[in-house]
Amino acid sequence: MTHSGLAMVGLGAAALVLAMWWHPQWLNQAEGALFDWLRERQVLLSWLPENTAERATAVNLEDLSAQQAAVAVWLGRKYKVAPEPLAALVAEAYVLGKKHKLAPHLILAVMAIESNFHPYVQSQAGAQGLMQVMTAVHAQRYEAYGGKLAAFDPISNLRVGVSVLVDAIKLRGGSVQEGLKFYLGGYALTEDGGYLAKVLSEQVLLDQVAAGVKVPTQ
Repeated sequence: MTHSGLAMVGLGAAALVLAMWWHPQWLNQAEGALFDWLRERQVLLSWLPENTAERATAVNLEDLSAQQAAVAVWLGRKYKVAPEPLAALVAEAYVLGKKHKLAPHLILAVMAIESNFHPYVQSQAGAQGLMQVMTAVHAQRYEAYGGKLAAFDPISNLRVGVSVLVDAIKLRGGSVQEGLKFYLGGYALTEDGGYLAKVLSEQVLLDQVAAGVKVPTQ
């Protein structure tokens, strides 16, 4: 019985090898599945680390329009942030702006004033991420992105922040200025500390950069 069992195993292995030889795609799929299984168990971590480039929130400047690339480069110089992740944010701001009928440079200006484009900033009040969204208040908005920790994912935070801003503008009768104030402090806000002026001023600079004007970063 032992010899018969070994013979069957041998025949099965031979049949499997022959099948993979005839169908190379099966071999590729099997290798991929094996590597994923080993990587999940950290067996290969020391010599075959996971390739996370596909998950990086970054875009080559060459993939943007000339207008968007100019904005990304200018913001990178001003806020000392790498241009590739900024390029991803600029591209997303343009997409969200078109979707919500909101000026993309206004979105970028809010990020600039709120966080200086640093995705891990947290205020004393609990506002988090690029758009300084109050995660505890807007936790439900993050459910579509996997939960509250998505507040520290740049793109997720940007999308949630824009949705909060859009709702604030609608709540204030469609006024962008009043919506920005509500975004900053809600009904309790009595003085914005120059916040509105800073955001709108930054938006004007970004409009100029996109138009080809040489705008200093200082």
